[in-house]
Amino acid sequence: MPRVLLLEDDPAIARTICYTLERDGIAVTHCLLMADARQQWRQHAFDLLLLDVGLPDGNGLDWCRDLRAAGATVPMLVLSARGEEMDKVLGLELGADDYLSKPFSPRELLARCRAMLRRLQQYRQPALPAATGASIEVDTPGQRVLVCGLPLDLTRREYQLLQCLMQGRGRILSREFLLEQVWGLDSESTDRTVDTHVKTLRAKLREHLPQQDVIVTHRGLGYSFSPEA
Repeated sequence: MPRVLLLEDDPAIARTICYTLERDGIAVTHCLLMADARQQWRQHAFDLLLLDVGLPDGNGLDWCRDLRAAGATVPMLVLSARGEEMDKVLGLELGADDYLSKPFSPRELLARCRAMLRRLQQYRQPALPAATGASIEVDTPGQRVLVCGLPLDLTRREYQLLQCLMQGRGRILSREFLLEQVWGLDSESTDRTVDTHVKTLRAKLREHLPQQDVIVTHRGLGYSFSPEA
């Protein structure tokens, strides 16, 4: 059962969200205050965070930024009465995966949560062990990549992109597919975003594996992860 941490100081909104998600088989832990949410985060594992912006003891966006800075990859959906474009852009730039303006439809919230949880499940496959003679492996529980036994310093998107490529080892994955899997359907990112992340990912891999080009470009088609890697 997926577990969601809800940080919302409006009891009526919180009740609606809890009822909607729990009817769909999603367990919800509700916190009214930032301090309580931080404590729950330290004590339990969650699959998704729903964060209100204006709270008596803090701001959900500040916590979102802090979590991303600490390396957390959990999906985060910001709930806010501020629906201006700049507010949404700020939330996404601080690390939120999605932004929903109040008032919102419970059905829309549920649909967005389902989509984010589906994408998460695709990255929670069993750890990909290195094949005989291979140098790269994904430690899925630890959410890190090891190259020759050493952890690779990756951003959240680079980690997700490499994991997606490795899970499709030997198959050509289009830019559109990678964009959807890593950035999501609602993202305003473009194919160029994928190309840029592949470029930086290649550079980091070559620092450890100068003789191997494990990400193969297929002009006009997309990218693949070398089956020999």
